[in-house]
Amino acid sequence: MEAVLGLLVISAGVSHGLETSCDAREDGSQCYGALGGTVYLQLTDTMASHHYSFYKGSTAAKIEILKTKGTLVIRDTPIKDRLHFFINNGTFRLNNTRRNDSGEYLLEKYDSEGKSSESRELQLFIEAPVSSPQLSSECLSHGEMRVSCSSEGDGPQYSWTLDGQTLNDTDAPPDNKTNTITLKKGLSGDLTCTVRNNINRNTVSRRISHCPGLIYVNGTLSNGTKISEWVNTLYVESATVATVTEAPTSKTSTEHSVEISSRAGPVFNVFVYFQLAEVFILLTICLGSYCFYKKKTRHQEQDDGE
Repeated sequence: MEAVLGLLVISAGVSHGLETSCDAREDGSQCYGALGGTVYLQLTDTMASHHYSFYKGSTAAKIEILKTKGTLVIRDTPIKDRLHFFINNGTFRLNNTRRNDSGEYLLEKYDSEGKSSESRELQLFIEAPVSSPQLSSECLSHGEMRVSCSSEGDGPQYSWTLDGQTLNDTDAPPDNKTNTITLKKGLSGDLTCTVRNNINRNTVSRRISHCPGLIYVNGTLSNGTKISEWVNTLYVESATVATVTEAPTSKTSTEHSVEISSRAGPVFNVFVYFQLAEVFILLTICLGSYCFYKKKTRHQEQDDGE
C-alpha cells in the first residue's frame, strides 16, 4: 500500500562538469575532484622565479608532468591536453577528470645548483558526485511508513529531518545506494533527505501524510485492555467503551470523538452494514417502480378492451 506523498521541493545540483578547488600548499594535502569535472590545485604562491617540478606518482616511481625554470615546460604525458598551469599564481588545473587521475602527486623545489631543496606530497581523489535523490515509500501492516532515499555517486552519506528535527535509526544496504527510515504510526510533516559526499550534496523534501486506513482509538477493549494509539481499521476489535478519533493532519491536531457500542464488532463491519442498507433501499425502489408500472399497464389494457 503506497503512502501519501506530496511533492514540496526538490533541490538538485549539477552532477557533471563540477569544479572543485583545493589548497595543496601543505605537505600531505588530500584533494577531491569530481569525475568528468575540473579540479584546481593551489600548489604554491608563484613559480615564476623558481625552479619547480610537478610529478605524478610516489618518489620511487614518478612521472614528471611539468617543470618551471623561468619558463613553463609541459611534458608529453597522457594528461597533457587536459591540463593548464598558471605560473604566476602556482595553480594547476586539470579538466575532464578521470578515475586514473586519482593517486599521489609530488611537487619538488630545486636550488640554483639543481638540488632538491623542498618537496611536498598530495593525494588526489576523483569521485563521482551524488545525484539528485529519489524518494519512495510504503505503508507497513501496523500503520508505520517505510521511506527510502536513493542516490547514485561515490560514498553517499544520508541524513533525515522531519519538520526540521533530525531523525536517527536509518538503515543502509552494503552498496550504500539507498537509505531507509521507518516512521512511527501517525507521523506527518515535511520529510527531508540529504545526501552528500566529498564532492557535492543534494536534498529532496516532501510532505508526507499518515498511512491511509488509520484511526486513533482511545478507550477500553472488551477484554479489559486499555488502548490509546493509532490502529489500522482492519485490526480494530470490539470495545467496551472506545473513542475513535479522526486521523489528525499533524501530531498536535484536536481529536473529534465518536462512540462505539460495546457489541458493535469490528469497525470495518459498520461500513458493510451501510452498503447492505443501500442495496436494500435500491431493490425496494426498483420493485415498487415495477409494480406501479404493471398496475398502470393492466388498467390501460382494460380501458382499451371496453
